[in-house]
Amino acid sequence: MSSLPNEQQQQQQPGTSDVHVSMEHVVRFVRQLSHDLRNHLNAAELQSAFMSEIAEDAEMKQEIGRLRSILSEMGGSLQRLSSSLAEPRLTLMPYEAESFVEDLRQKAATQFGEENGAIDWQLEVGTGQLEIDPQVLQQALLELISNAFRHQRGDGTICAAAELRNGEFQFTLREPKTARPASTENWGLEPFQHVKHGHYGVGLHRARKIIEAHGGTLEARFDSTTSSLLTRVVLPTMAS
Repeated sequence: MSSLPNEQQQQQQPGTSDVHVSMEHVVRFVRQLSHDLRNHLNAAELQSAFMSEIAEDAEMKQEIGRLRSILSEMGGSLQRLSSSLAEPRLTLMPYEAESFVEDLRQKAATQFGEENGAIDWQLEVGTGQLEIDPQVLQQALLELISNAFRHQRGDGTICAAAELRNGEFQFTLREPKTARPASTENWGLEPFQHVKHGHYGVGLHRARKIIEAHGGTLEARFDSTTSSLLTRVVLPTMAS
């Protein structure tokens, strides 16, 4: 009896087949799972609150308080994960481009602390207005900067440049890298690629969705001559 070709044998091996599912279904699954788990955590927190009321031992009360803090932190993590996968909800308003990048620079100084000293800000925006949700868009750009610190960072400064050109707002990051990214073709379209404790690989995907919700684009390319990753955000101005 003839054996199956190697390709067919591999296809029949358990655990080797790819699962084809839309991002919409993944989001629905994660949100439902998060909702169910948070319900259980809320019930456990209520039970621990009752236990704290009836406990007489001071040390026991203290330990119950720590347990409630852990449960609350777990619930918060699930809530943030669900929010990161949800469609961006924007409150658009006219906003001066120069004010926006200055707000971004100040927020980065607060968020990244000493690391912020490694950012070379080149802000030559001038006069021009954007129609944006400033807080939400700021989150997206801060995520890009955070990724620059977190993933394969090489020696040297991270250059963050912003300018108005040809009726567009352009924000560019140049990040020195220790290794070439596997691919930049689907930048921000492939979530869950870098998963570790407390980090679920959805930040770049979320940033892209926010930028596109503003009518903008996000693209990246690797400059092999300088071993740098160039990430560019382009947004329309109100004049355009």
